Amino acid sequence: MKNCIPFALCFATHAALAQKPNVLLVISDDQSYPHTSAYGSKMVATPAFDYVAKRGALFTNHYVSSPGSSPSRAALLTGLHPWQMEEAGTHASSFQTKYVCYPDVLKSNGYFIGYTGKGWGPGDWEISGRPHNPAGPEYNRIRHQPPYTAMSATDYFSNFKQFLSERPEGAPFCFWIGTNEPHRPFEEGIWRKEGYSLEKAEVPGFLPDNDVIRGDLLDYAVEIEWFDKQLTKCIEELKRIGEWDNTIIIVTADNGMAFPRAKANCYDFGIRIPLAIAWGSNIKGNQVIDALVSNISIAPTIYEATGIKVDHAMSGTSMIPLMQGKKRQYKVDAVFAGRERHSHARYDNLGYPIRAVRWKNYLLIRNFKPDLFPAGDPKQFNEDGVLEDAFTDIDNSPSKSFLLDNRHDARVKPYFDAAVGKRPEFELYDLKRDRYCMNNLAETRKYARIKSRMAKMLRDKLVETNDPRAGDNPDVWETYPRLQGRMREFPPLF
Repeated sequence: MKNCIPFALCFATHAALAQKPNVLLVISDDQSYPHTSAYGSKMVATPAFDYVAKRGALFTNHYVSSPGSSPSRAALLTGLHPWQMEEAGTHASSFQTKYVCYPDVLKSNGYFIGYTGKGWGPGDWEISGRPHNPAGPEYNRIRHQPPYTAMSATDYFSNFKQFLSERPEGAPFCFWIGTNEPHRPFEEGIWRKEGYSLEKAEVPGFLPDNDVIRGDLLDYAVEIEWFDKQLTKCIEELKRIGEWDNTIIIVTADNGMAFPRAKANCYDFGIRIPLAIAWGSNIKGNQVIDALVSNISIAPTIYEATGIKVDHAMSGTSMIPLMQGKKRQYKVDAVFAGRERHSHARYDNLGYPIRAVRWKNYLLIRNFKPDLFPAGDPKQFNEDGVLEDAFTDIDNSPSKSFLLDNRHDARVKPYFDAAVGKRPEFELYDLKRDRYCMNNLAETRKYARIKSRMAKMLRDKLVETNDPRAGDNPDVWETYPRLQGRMREFPPLF
């Protein structure tokens, strides 16, 4: 890359490099926007996330470009929409080297890079010819005993310290801490061990309010708090070694909570996620930023913060102007998201293509295959060849089981149908009045102009960014192999 200086040369200029900021990205796995105390949630306590927000900027309208882990992380790494990255834009496939990731760019500019926990994934980066995970070389050797069985045994903090101990003298660092929490499964009932009461749970309007759902939500909350404790340790270490003020720290998630109608969906609880950024005196503290931002803007933000000029294309826009009081320089009025295949959830490994746009207080969703079931086929064959309930784009959980077991109960059926029932081609939601996306306004005359405007906005963006769904070969997505994860057997479609 012509704008990057050789790695060897960089270490000959230690004095200059010492002035470059370190980059620390801390990313949780499956956490929706409201679920930090900085956003006002009473269900979780997140003092470390809140501290980062207080020392810098808290973003209230941060959207990921995909509601699934692998494509969302690829978008974060590259600054591109998932539909611009071929195999890397779907789930559990490969990640071609032509799509440049920010850790590699920083490495070529003298940074010492690495990651712990979960980097880019699931997927196979080796088959793509990459020398290491797109998040960097792996630091996962140090293990410990977590407080609950479903939590990862990777000692994120100790691995971060190990990474820092190996850093060449004078080199700035770029590190990725990817916790596995609050990804499912959760150890069921850990909320009781933490002394929580069911009244503490905050039940979103797309789930029925009962003890099973509340307990599941509180187990999720415990996992978020474990994630936050790891963040606390890392902040304290940065301060101990005198690097806090010279580190841009970005704390976020890859997609929404693993509950029905959230993760793997383009509703607000699937794609709107936490974001807080601090960077010493370079960012004024106690900022609350309501502008629409996307995770495709994280890579451009890192490049601007580090002063690195790149010559590869990106669709994201740096958020530095927003954080430095230059909002007029941030010319983004809409953010976009989409998904293809998530898990192996349908006959013939078919995906469920969605594209979405958030503009002002509205969210427009286009379901390209409304004849398919959005949460996956209803039935699959088990190991004994017997048909059983499926809907495998929803992670197994007490919440999912409750909906399945009580689907015929008149009080539960609307939630079950909302989670797994077939959907129209277009959905439109007024998030100011309907944050849970339960009242589709797409066919309401009052909203016809808004729907038309947003549909054009979405179509124009997909054409501009060369999305195959807007081109001559929309189903090329179905040709990309699934290289990791369980493969299931479904009855054929008729």
